[in-house]
Amino acid sequence: MSRADRIACEDVVMFVNAAITSTAQREFRSTAAAQRLSLDFLHEYVLGNYRDLYAATLALDVNQLNAAMVVTNLLRTAREASREQRAREGRLIAARLRTLPPQRVYGVFRDLRRLGINNRRTRAIVRDWVAARPDPAFDAVKYRRSLSVAARHAHLPLPGEVGTALFAWRRPRRYETPILEAWRRAHYDQRALYELPYTVAEGLAAQHGIDRARFLSGIAPRLTAGERLRLQGSAVRHKVDGVAMDLATAPLTRLASYALSLPRPERLRRRDELTGALRAAARRAARRQAGTWGRVVAVLDDSYSAAGSGTKRRRPLAVALATHYLLEALAADFTGLWLHHRGDPLLVHPVGATGLGVRILDALERRPDRLVIVSDGWDNDPPGQAAEVLRIWRTRLDPDQHTSIVHLNPVYDADTFDVRRLADGVATVGVRDAEDAAALVELARFATGRAGFDELRRHLADRVERFLDDQEAVS
Repeated sequence: MSRADRIACEDVVMFVNAAITSTAQREFRSTAAAQRLSLDFLHEYVLGNYRDLYAATLALDVNQLNAAMVVTNLLRTAREASREQRAREGRLIAARLRTLPPQRVYGVFRDLRRLGINNRRTRAIVRDWVAARPDPAFDAVKYRRSLSVAARHAHLPLPGEVGTALFAWRRPRRYETPILEAWRRAHYDQRALYELPYTVAEGLAAQHGIDRARFLSGIAPRLTAGERLRLQGSAVRHKVDGVAMDLATAPLTRLASYALSLPRPERLRRRDELTGALRAAARRAARRQAGTWGRVVAVLDDSYSAAGSGTKRRRPLAVALATHYLLEALAADFTGLWLHHRGDPLLVHPVGATGLGVRILDALERRPDRLVIVSDGWDNDPPGQAAEVLRIWRTRLDPDQHTSIVHLNPVYDADTFDVRRLADGVATVGVRDAEDAAALVELARFATGRAGFDELRRHLADRVERFLDDQEAVS
C-alpha cells in the first residue's frame, strides 16, 4: 500500500471514529467548545478531500449529531458534486433521514433555512420526508414550530387542518382531528392535557400550575418507552405509580446508564431484575452471533475518568458495563476484568487511576481468542505501560496474532481529532453504543494499516448498498 493510500485510509477511519463517538458535548478532559471546533474542522477536511467516502459514512453507525452534520454539509456543498454524486448522495440522505428521530431531522431543516439552502433537491428531500410522516397532525402538535419552519422554507402544502393549526390556529372554534382538538382545548381545559404527547403536555401543565405528581400520574398512559426510562427517578421522588417500564425491552447501553444512575444499595436490592434485563438486552444485540466468538477476555476501564462529564454522566462507564454483558453473550467463554472493581459488575463505580498495563497482562495470560479493551486510552499508572505490554506481546510472544486485540474507545479526543490510541499495531475504534461493538470490530482491521484503501472503499460501498437496499425495502 502506498503512503498516500495509507494516509487516506487513516483519515477516513479517524473521521468514522470521531463521528461515532463525539456528540460535541463536554467530556472529562475537554470542553464542549473544543469538541465542536475539532469536529467541525474534521468534517470540513474529510468533505473536501474524500467526498464520496464522506457521504458513505451515512450508511455506518455514526451518531445522530454527525449524521445530521453530514446531511447538512452535503446539501450545503451540492454545487461541488457531479451529477452522479448528487444522485447517490440524494438516496443516502433520504435513507438516513428515515432512520433519525423526527426532532433531529427537523433540526437539519432549521439549519438548512438558516444557511439559506433552498434549491430544488433540498425542497424535494424536505417534501418527501414530511409527506412520509405517519401522522402530520401529531407533528403539528409535538413539533409545531419545526414543522412550520420546514413548510415555509420548502413551500410545502400541508394536508387538511394541519396548515390551519400551524398558521391560523386561533381561527377555528373546533378541529375535526382529535389531537388538534385536544391541543386547542388544553389551553383552557386541564383535562385535555392528558390526551397530548408528554413533551407538549408538560409545558401546558406548567402554564396551568398543575402539581408535578398529579401531572405524572395523569400522563403516565401516554409515555413512550424512552420517556418512561428517563422519568423513573422523578416518579420515585414524587411517589407516582404507573410510570415504570419493562426494563427487558430497553436498549443495552441506555439500560446500563439507567442502572449506573441508581444508588449502589438500590442496584444491590434490584440485582436480579437489572442483571436479567441487561442480559436480555445483550442477547438481542448479539442476535445470530451469540456464542460464536470463542474465548473472550475484556479489560474494562472503571477509573475516575469513566465518570464522564456533567453533560455525559458516567457515559464511558455505561459503555464499558454494556460491553461486558454484550461480550458475555457473544463469547463461548468470557472473562471480564475491571481495573479496580471485583465482584458483581452491576456494582461498578468510577474510582482511581487508569492502570491498564497490569490488567492487560492478566488478560493475555489466559490466551484468549479475542482481547477487547474498553477505555478512554489515558493509560497513566504508570504512563505508557499498556503500550509496552502490547508491543512486546505483538512482536515477541504472539507474532502470528493468534489473539485478536481490539481497543474500543468511547471518548473523542478533541486535540488529536481522533479517539486516543493505546499502541501502534493495535486496532482502536470509537464506540458510542455497545450494541455496535460487533460491527465496529469488523471496521477495526482498517485502523492498523493491515487492510488497504481499496479494500476500505469496497467495504464502504458494500455497506452503502446494503443500507440503501434495507431502507428502500422498508419504505
